[in-house]
This record gives sequence, C-alpha cells and structure tokens, in this order.
Amino acid sequence: MQTTLSPSSDASMTPRDRQLLSHAPYAQATIPEQYLRHIVDYPRKEQPGTILVDTDARYLYYVLPDGKAIRYGVAVGEEAQAFSGIARVGRMAEWPDWIPTADIQARLGPYPARVPGGPANPLGARALYLYAGNKDTLYRIHGTNQPEYIGQAISSGCIRMRNEDVIDLYDRVKAGSMVVVLPPSQNAAEVQPTSRPVRWRG
Repeated sequence: MQTTLSPSSDASMTPRDRQLLSHAPYAQATIPEQYLRHIVDYPRKEQPGTILVDTDARYLYYVLPDGKAIRYGVAVGEEAQAFSGIARVGRMAEWPDWIPTADIQARLGPYPARVPGGPANPLGARALYLYAGNKDTLYRIHGTNQPEYIGQAISSGCIRMRNEDVIDLYDRVKAGSMVVVLPPSQNAAEVQPTSRPVRWRG
C-alpha cells in the first residue's frame, strides 16, 4: 500500500479550537509516524465518504474517490470492550459534553453525571455518534485528552483520535455517513467489503 504523509494543517480549526488546544491540560505526545495522517491507496470498494475502522491495525480510513483514502491512527477498545458492525453517523458535536454511562461509572468512575466540553474532556474536540437504525449504539468516534494511547487498544470501546485529526475528519463527514468497523482479526487490506450488517460486540 503506497502512502503519502498528509501535511499537518490547522486550517480547519476554529478560533475556539486554537484557544482551547493551546491550553490543553495534557502533554503533547510523540505519535509514531505510521499513526500520523496519511493519504493511502485504498483497495476496498466502499463508496467515497465512508468511514472504515480497522481495529486490529489501529487505523481509521476516510474513503476518497479514485481508490484513495485518508488514513488516521486511532486508539480502540480492548477486545472485550470492542465492537464491530455497520452503523451511520447519527449525530455530530463540537467540544461535546460527556455523560458517562452506568458501565463507565462502574468500571472507571466515579465521574460527575455530566462533564462539560473542553480540552480536559475525554471526548476531546469533536464526536461522531454512531447509530444503528434510529438507535444510538453508545459508541463514538471522538477526540481524546490522552493522545499517548493512539495506536493502542485500551479499555474504552470507543474510537479515539488525536484532536487535530478528529477536527479534520469532522469537517469531511456528513450526518448519515456510513461507518464500517471490522471485526477483530480482519484487515482492511485483505477483507472484501460486505453489505451485510456485522454483529455489534460490546
């Protein structure tokens, strides 16, 4: 797979983004080069505008025309917390509040019932809420206040991106866009696309 490092750009950042990220309460992590934003050849057949997540490789692809995609590094959930399936972007939010679920409270809490949006919030700068039909799956693609975990599998089942990358993705995605999350042990470069819903895990 040919790759080209995509130039980092803050052109899509709003003044609020720049202000909040300039005072982020976490260390700027050194991300391995392979998990930085790249333009890559894309051998699968999903339509442009589709998001595909390769959980094993820790990559998220935004499909472009002409057999190309933007590849971002991500952090994913541990297998016990992971999920796979086909969903759609049901809602999108900038600097969203975080409402910890009962499961999160039990495993990782205690947290307040609602955590206001901002650079200390675990959802980071943007969130894409994944829906199956009209139902919120409770899984999200979102930013992070722990960029050091990009490229790893950690306890939360959601898909985490660097804030700079989730801002870039957010500006490309439309509500209703398809999201394909490959099951563990399937690789984006090897597995043919499927039109059948894949079982949600979690």
